[in-house]
Amino acid sequence: MSGTVRARRPASPPPGLPHAAPTSQRFPHPRHDHLDADARKEAASRGLLPSRRTHASGGLNLVPAEWKVLVVIVLLACIVRLFRLSQPNSVVFDEVHFGKFASKYIKSEYFVDVHPPLAKLLITLAGFVFGYDGHFDFKDIAKVYDHVPYVAMRMVPATLGIATVPLAYLTLRALDCRATTALLASLFIIFENGMATQSRYILLDSPLIFFTALTVFFWTCFTNEDKHEQFTDSWWTWLALTGLSLGAVVSCKWVGLFTIATVGFGTIAQLWILLGDLRVTPRLWVRHFMARALCLIVIPVLFYMFMFWLHFLILSNSGDGDGFMSSEFQHTLRGRQMADTFADVAIGSEISIRHVNTQGGYLHSHPHNYPGGSHQQQVTLYPHRDSNNDWRILNATHDSESDIEWTSKPLTYVTSGMRVKLRHISTDKCLHSHDMRPPVSDVDFQNEVSCYGMPNFAGDANDDWVVEIEKGDRRDRESTHRLRTLRTQFRLRHALSGCYLFSHKVKLPEWGFEQQEVTCNKNAVRANSLWFVETAFHPNLPQDAPKVNYRLPGFLSKFLELQQVMWTTNAGLTDRHMFDSRPDAWPRLRRGINFWVKDHSQVYLIGNPLIWWLSTAAVLSYIAVRGFLILRAKRGYKDFENTKVVKYDALCGFLFLGWGLHYFPFYLMSRQLFLHHYFPALYFAILLSCGVFDLVTSTLRPRPRLYIATFLLVLAIWNFVYFSPLAYGSRWTRADCEHARWLKTWDFAW
Repeated sequence: MSGTVRARRPASPPPGLPHAAPTSQRFPHPRHDHLDADARKEAASRGLLPSRRTHASGGLNLVPAEWKVLVVIVLLACIVRLFRLSQPNSVVFDEVHFGKFASKYIKSEYFVDVHPPLAKLLITLAGFVFGYDGHFDFKDIAKVYDHVPYVAMRMVPATLGIATVPLAYLTLRALDCRATTALLASLFIIFENGMATQSRYILLDSPLIFFTALTVFFWTCFTNEDKHEQFTDSWWTWLALTGLSLGAVVSCKWVGLFTIATVGFGTIAQLWILLGDLRVTPRLWVRHFMARALCLIVIPVLFYMFMFWLHFLILSNSGDGDGFMSSEFQHTLRGRQMADTFADVAIGSEISIRHVNTQGGYLHSHPHNYPGGSHQQQVTLYPHRDSNNDWRILNATHDSESDIEWTSKPLTYVTSGMRVKLRHISTDKCLHSHDMRPPVSDVDFQNEVSCYGMPNFAGDANDDWVVEIEKGDRRDRESTHRLRTLRTQFRLRHALSGCYLFSHKVKLPEWGFEQQEVTCNKNAVRANSLWFVETAFHPNLPQDAPKVNYRLPGFLSKFLELQQVMWTTNAGLTDRHMFDSRPDAWPRLRRGINFWVKDHSQVYLIGNPLIWWLSTAAVLSYIAVRGFLILRAKRGYKDFENTKVVKYDALCGFLFLGWGLHYFPFYLMSRQLFLHHYFPALYFAILLSCGVFDLVTSTLRPRPRLYIATFLLVLAIWNFVYFSPLAYGSRWTRADCEHARWLKTWDFAW
């Protein structure tokens, strides 16, 4: 042995992790990289290539008995998830929203939601196949279903909840965990009360968790394949399936972006290792990069966009979501399409005026007065077309000019600086402002705007407004110095007070029909004081006079606009809710969500305490042990040269990364949050707890390991059964309810 240096065999962490194996084991020699799979096998048989271990595609080495076990646990999942699925037979929690969206899909009525369409489309498809006509309004929680195939619609999230169970098993087996560990994880998923509850109703979280689990499984199988064979058919298949699943998960909810980040970090780690491998040529590295870019960026983006293409295709009619979209977008919907209108705006033109900002409502008045202030006729911003949006523009410098006299005069176009009056056609009153506070925005720098006057009344100076052109269309030179329909953005300055006609997102109370407030603002934000003319008609203009219309946006323009609207709407969900919670409370299971209450029965979203707290303990344990190992490494210990340490560090590190990326970003959000936002992170935490179990029991014989797993499982099932009345909405006694409230913050009640 003297003078001999014996090489240590590199540690071999589990498959499925980007840094799990040394590069010498991961990549073929570049001289043979051009060979296909058959040529490689032949070369290896002749000794031209190093032999590799025989492995199943994706690193799954399941014995026949395991497939039988998978069948059994799927059947068990069906029993747990589908039991009493028809109960309650009334609307539960957010079925109010997602059931309503299904109705709108079936009736093709346009709506806006903060979530992408995939999960909603799947639920709608189930309702459509089973004969739902879309006429149930899903208006209130506990409203009894009437002629709604709600069981079929609930089957979609229930089925995907069932499918998540075998994915947990297969993922841990692909991560090189023992069968006992994988079985424990799948049973934990079955008997997790929160996941069971969430998957039983018309909600989006069960599809989200399923596609998250599916992505993790595909990615794990791809990285296993990548260690042994690159650019083979199976290698491309696993990579492409990962990309499709990424597209699906982000098409359910934007929380899927955290799953994309998880795979993204793994991809960066893989490419970094490749970059440091001297046997990998630059051309080969670029090939790896392009393959991942194609499958993990292009495919998910195309899938995501395709879902919105279907969304636009189905929602072809006008609906209550129109007001969120631009005028051009609205013009693509049946019922909102507009005929060509005159381009010129002249004195005497009958016009409708729209706000540039705040979803572009119409300047509107109706024969109802303010209950306070001047008690004059209300002026509001209204999102829909209506005859009460029509105004006639008159020259304010001709006090004696009546509504008839302008018809006999030559056309006078409205130019910048012109002093005008706006007469409301249906009530024959003029747009008016005065030194009086508005009904809601009661501040000194804002004045009330009303309609004032009567037939044949010339009005007063408080009816006068000065047109100030702000912006024109580059393709219409005239639009920069005279008013042109759809082309000119302008402000209206009150002639006497100098304030500007203004609107914002403040809503009037019920007496104002919850329409947007219009005021005259002396400190007006420019964007909220800009207006444009949408339609114009003048009897003295010949029919062959120039006409204009909205330019129809293409799919890409509509897609990008809707993404911006979704983002803005999502960020605006800041109102407090009775059952909302913040991220710091989730790992502790501090409180749940009341879904439904009726006749001493309640559906209350609460997790399985054992599984929940065990998973949180596993997360904390990983942080503590990893920190301890880093500290030991600083002191010169060689723990990371130990095969077992490297394996479990990589396995648990990957699952901890998934948990962290699905949990910590919520701390950055000021929007309304609920316990169910933690479920994707909980999935990773459950797998991590089982990974820790695999490590702790790694030195035990199979029988003691099985005993420990059985003990944990019995406790988990007992917890599940104990709290199951809250999942199934079953009746229970007051005493049982009081005994089940282990924490004071669990606010369910008998």
